[in-house]
Amino acid sequence: MMRDAMTLEVCVEDLDGIDAAVEGGADRIELCAALAVGGLTPPASLIRAAAQAPLPAHLLVRPREGGFAYTPREIALIADDIVTAAHAGLAGIVIGATLADHRLDATTLAKLIAHARTLGSERGRPLSLTLHRAFDVCSDLGAALDTAIELGFDRVLTSGGTPKAIDGVEAVADLHRRAAGRIIILAGSGVSPQSLPALLRTGITEVHASCRQPIAGGADPVDVRFGFAAPNRTATSTDRIRQLSHMLTQKHTLE
Repeated sequence: MMRDAMTLEVCVEDLDGIDAAVEGGADRIELCAALAVGGLTPPASLIRAAAQAPLPAHLLVRPREGGFAYTPREIALIADDIVTAAHAGLAGIVIGATLADHRLDATTLAKLIAHARTLGSERGRPLSLTLHRAFDVCSDLGAALDTAIELGFDRVLTSGGTPKAIDGVEAVADLHRRAAGRIIILAGSGVSPQSLPALLRTGITEVHASCRQPIAGGADPVDVRFGFAAPNRTATSTDRIRQLSHMLTQKHTLE
């Protein structure tokens, strides 16, 4: 069944996650690594694999964990990863950068966007541009949204300035109204079947979810003891993706 202009983006960090997104009915993939720390740029080999999937994939470009104020050397890494995404054939990139005072770093972002647009022109297909959740740590979300629009982002991934989107649902609604069709508000962080109805009532048309669940049996104790695996590992769940996808298809019954 076709959904009425609704998009489910699932963030994945490995090959099994890509397969689950496809099988579960996701509309788009956000490709990353290290979801436990909010996601980092994945290896080039996984980027190339995601480019072969039958879903558009957007690359999270984040060179390290922690905050989003980057040095010139780190910005160069981001620029290089954008090249990798473009050359691999991915549909888009997910970037962000802030200043020490928690405003968007408009100067850096403008340069990275210009870089991405040049690469898109060279390959004959533009890269879709998403502003990641660096947005959520900005001290003035309204001003940050205006900056994102001025910079030319296609969408902003946000939880409304709170750790989980359901707790920022009023802010998400305000941002959607303020955007007024000039940019897409992509609601994410903790999106679940329980929180989805309230988020949809804000009027948004795109949601972002990890759809992860604990791995049956947990990690191998030997791997945990050596520090090669987290004790409570999770994996992308095809069933959870399928459930959210079905709910979006039935959106009119949730509002």
